[in-house]
Amino acid sequence: MAGIGDNPHADAGDERAPRARLMQEVADQMDAIETDFGDKFEIGRVITIVEVTGPDGDIGIRVRAGQLPWVSLGMLEWAKKSLEAAAG
Repeated sequence: MAGIGDNPHADAGDERAPRARLMQEVADQMDAIETDFGDKFEIGRVITIVEVTGPDGDIGIRVRAGQLPWVSLGMLEWAKKSLEAAAG
C-alpha cells in the first residue's frame, strides 16, 4: 500500500503536485482491490482521510464521507479494529 510510514514523501518526492499524489494513492488502492476481488465487485461507500500540510507547516486532517454520520463512524471503527488486528 502506498504511503505507509511516517514520511509521506519517502517514495514520492517533495515536488509531486498534491492532486497527482492523491490520484496515485487512489489508483494504488484500486489496483489492490482488483487484486483481492478480481473483476466482479462493486464499490460501496467511500471515506477519504487525508493529512494536509499547509504552506505555514500546520498539519490538518481532511475527512470526507458521503453517507450518514453514524455509518461513517461505524466504518471508521471497523477499519480501526482491522488495523489493530493486522498489527497483532
